[in-house]
Amino acid sequence: MAPGDRDPSRVRSFVAVLIDDATRAALATQVEILRRAAPRVVWVAPENLHLTLKFLGAVDQVLLEPIAHGLREALSGASAFDIQVVGLGVFPAATRPRVVWAGVTAGRPHLTELAARVQTAVAPFGFAPENRPFSGHLTLGRVREPRRDDRLSSLIDDSAGRVFGTVRVVAVSLMKSVLAPSGARYSEMTRISLGGPKSS
Repeated sequence: MAPGDRDPSRVRSFVAVLIDDATRAALATQVEILRRAAPRVVWVAPENLHLTLKFLGAVDQVLLEPIAHGLREALSGASAFDIQVVGLGVFPAATRPRVVWAGVTAGRPHLTELAARVQTAVAPFGFAPENRPFSGHLTLGRVREPRRDDRLSSLIDDSAGRVFGTVRVVAVSLMKSVLAPSGARYSEMTRISLGGPKSS
């Protein structure tokens, strides 16, 4: 646990797109299949599945409302759009996987634009851009021991083109993460609605 997580004046936060129940259920079913093949992976609980636009870390509580205001301004004029959640993959490579993810195909340019707007909103508060280009994905699991796992690789390859769902992105959420013995629990602090319509 990072020092900021123990400080009651700071809130572990991130900015995300939440997904619909049907897509969540499809991903949860796939995670159960993967879990049987790869028990050494720490799998994300279905209720925690989301698409991160920006991880903020431990944020001083007094900054949460100004950050929310900044997000509202930066997202003003952004339109709702569709994304399609398709296929599985790993970061950084199959020979040493650290993260198992579900990908985004249709709607990816709109998602990248949304992430850029979020970065613009949080930059004045000291949140620097990531070192690598934004890559929209949903984290499904984190590997405890990054080494090649042929069973896991085979299941991921078999699901390369599987469509898990189409998500209508109508809002961006400022989220709170609370660490507990049973795992992280996420809750929405602020929801910023997007305009519309815009198709993928």
